Amino acid sequence: MTLKERINEDLKVAMKAKDEKALRGIRAIKAAIIIAETSEGRNSKDLTTEEEIAMLQKLIKQRKESLDIYTKNGKEDLAKVEQEEIEIIEKYLPQPLTQEELETLIKETIQQENATTIKDMGKVMKSLTPKIMGRADNKWVSELIKKLLS
Repeated sequence: MTLKERINEDLKVAMKAKDEKALRGIRAIKAAIIIAETSEGRNSKDLTTEEEIAMLQKLIKQRKESLDIYTKNGKEDLAKVEQEEIEIIEKYLPQPLTQEELETLIKETIQQENATTIKDMGKVMKSLTPKIMGRADNKWVSELIKKLLS
């Protein structure tokens, strides 16, 4: 089942259950899918798995930024809405990697790329990114790579 099909099914369920939290998050995802599919320069109608994950991550990032702003300005009601949407959107991302799983993948990739210094970090990241797509934060990954290469 594609993300689009899953979203449509979950939207029906949320509407029947009158779940406002889920409806907000699911509608945001559906809108992002429609925008991505109809964007200029697209060759195919359907999104790839990588494009879907990137889109979901972008939606979460936007909401986290808003959440920070609302929290800093004491707008707890708006912050709560953003947090609820983040939780809904995260359900559609792949299962996150644990610290141990990520370190193992990084060590394997460092060996495969024969990386020995920080200068090889780009090579490691390039090789590692497809393996961890949507399952770990790139900032966290780069910190671990730096730690292991130094």
